[in-house]
Amino acid sequence: MSRLREPYLNTRVSAMSERLIAPDEVSALCGLSLPELAQRFGLERLLEEPHDRRAKSRGVKQALINTLLDELRVLIRPMNAVEAGLVLAWGRKYALFNLKTLLRGKLYELDQAEIRANLYELPEHVRLPQQDLFQAEGVLELLRKLEQGPYSLIAKQGREVFEQKRDPFALEAALDQRYYTEMARRLQQVPESGQAELKQLLGAVLDRVGLLWLLRFRFSYGLSPSETFYQLVPSVGLLHRERLLSLVNLESLEAILAALPEPLKTALAGSQSLIEVQQRLGGQVTQESRRLLTKGHSGVARALAYLILREHGVLILFSLVQGQLLGLPRELVEIAVEAHPPDCPLPFQSAA
Repeated sequence: MSRLREPYLNTRVSAMSERLIAPDEVSALCGLSLPELAQRFGLERLLEEPHDRRAKSRGVKQALINTLLDELRVLIRPMNAVEAGLVLAWGRKYALFNLKTLLRGKLYELDQAEIRANLYELPEHVRLPQQDLFQAEGVLELLRKLEQGPYSLIAKQGREVFEQKRDPFALEAALDQRYYTEMARRLQQVPESGQAELKQLLGAVLDRVGLLWLLRFRFSYGLSPSETFYQLVPSVGLLHRERLLSLVNLESLEAILAALPEPLKTALAGSQSLIEVQQRLGGQVTQESRRLLTKGHSGVARALAYLILREHGVLILFSLVQGQLLGLPRELVEIAVEAHPPDCPLPFQSAA
């Protein structure tokens, strides 16, 4: 990034950071009523419209996601093509959600109206050619249509896996794997002088994904070590290829956690369930994001850290609204937004 664009991006990120939900705000937000939440976050129109609970929930989530993606578009404007490509690759997860909805619709022959009701309306910079994809006769034709354009690598990998296995689970796992592999690939295209802070941030993201997938595939789904390793994405952080290869052969949650490198080992020590591991790993990612946002120098790394934290805040706000719409007790809402640990964590089931 040029000397002129770097200060501009850093200034914009710092200004946007005022919109983030601070960690010490979350508990207080859990006590607000639905009208108070609506007024605080500008959601009055969406929540006052005469729609049913499901439509209101969907409208709020759509509005929050669009706000996040609009901010992404603002932040990539001063970036060069390589930097913008990396940040856009992160934001394309929402198009991936839509792709999975379309694929499930084809797989299970769902009504088109039902499929459309579950799609996000996304801005142009991350949008799928949905109308064209709707007209596809089946999964393979849909993926072939998508092989032209920015989603070509994801579509090609998904098609090849589905042609071989005809397994919906394997197809979705391949799409997720390609999504994270693409971010790691784009990081390598960034000049070495600008990689350090981005590597720290994406390393934390990929460490989280790699460990959660490893535990899920081995112990929840009962896959073999080799099958599990095939599904994983080596991290640019702590859980690189060789470390994943050693971890995947261990036979219990406790053994894997004991074999982790620091600081993951200390952060996850004593975890009793996959839910607890997931919460603590999420905390590691948000902690690293806050550290870079506060102390980092790279405008691109700080922008991506901001977007990760903004997304975290969006999910918190949606959980708060959803809890109010469903009339859930405050205790459950606090668990959902991780303001309070679950009283009865689910036991971790290891494979027999």
